[in-house]
Amino acid sequence: DLVRNLLREQHADLAELGLSELANGWDNVIYRLGDELTIRLPRRQMAAVLVEHEQRVLPALAERLPIAIPAPVRVGTPALGYPWSWSVNPWLPGSIAAATPFHDSAAEARRLGEFLASLHIAAPADAPPNPYRGHFIGDNTARFHERVEGLRAVPGFDADAALVRWADLVDVDPYTGTPVWLHGDLHPAYVLVDGGEISAVIDFGDVCAGDPATDLACAWSLFQDPRHRALLRTEAGAIEDATWQRAEAWALHFAVTYLAHSADSPTMGTIGRRLLETLSIP
Repeated sequence: DLVRNLLREQHADLAELGLSELANGWDNVIYRLGDELTIRLPRRQMAAVLVEHEQRVLPALAERLPIAIPAPVRVGTPALGYPWSWSVNPWLPGSIAAATPFHDSAAEARRLGEFLASLHIAAPADAPPNPYRGHFIGDNTARFHERVEGLRAVPGFDADAALVRWADLVDVDPYTGTPVWLHGDLHPAYVLVDGGEISAVIDFGDVCAGDPATDLACAWSLFQDPRHRALLRTEAGAIEDATWQRAEAWALHFAVTYLAHSADSPTMGTIGRRLLETLSIP
């Protein structure tokens, strides 16, 4: 009822379209609106600013990216007791890559590499800040150790192996290049697959600028075959060995993070476990 009334007040021409809940996550709830649109509404203050970042950044990014992204087509403002901005976005077909296989993984690795090459260009100084993404991965060491210790009792999780690998991976030169645009949270639940092909990359709430290694970590979460990861790396541009090593460290960081937060998100738990397997950590 709230969403319908927000539409009636601010976008009356859309107010009588079909409306049904599509997804409900930690940060946002998504409604299907008619056949061609969705509505994205923050569920908490922390997420509200992220929606505003999407509204500011995504329309320009969408114009040059070779895979569709959910650039807002309408913007909603606080009203009727609802305190935050919200977005009307295009409906993007597909189901999440976490549950949908690629028809040709090699081809999709190339396509995603091209997408990242188009995304990872110099970002302006006023790009949205993000304290959790884009920085030197070694700065996450204390948090990584804390999460690994919290998972030590999980059956099958080799905490010591994770800590040894982490120490090896973060022994690497930091990124010294110009900060580039980042998705910030690129994993199999935010890649849509339709007909076996990537149809969209969604949920840019963590969009920011920094080290491209943050996004390149998706090579391990989306592609188990090292040959396909190599294809993504090649298509993503001139990726130095140090950047690729930092990307693997980010992949390990994300795997442990997903597993640590899997109690209320089985999908993320599954992604985390598969990612650890790809990284050869039991």
